[in-house]
Amino acid sequence: MRLQILGCSGGIASRLWTTALLLDDDVLIDAGTGVNDLSLDEMARLRHVVLTHSHLDHVACLPLLLDSVFDRLPEPVTVHGLPETLRALRQHIFNDVI
Repeated sequence: MRLQILGCSGGIASRLWTTALLLDDDVLIDAGTGVNDLSLDEMARLRHVVLTHSHLDHVACLPLLLDSVFDRLPEPVTVHGLPETLRALRQHIFNDVI
């Protein structure tokens, strides 16, 4: 098992990325701006995203990540989280408005 810290800051500035951790090659824990350092090939290897909570510093790059690899995947990425986290994402981000 390999855990790579892609970002662990609460904000953004030069050389600061918000929370994202890569477990092995296929599990992403949180989807903050640290995701931006992954190549498209690395993103396409993801099979699961585990979200700890719905704060923006943990979910900011999720929509762009999923959009970037959608047509490269044999099956959709599974997003895991508490019911209230998934509900907040559906209501505020994945709502066909933004």
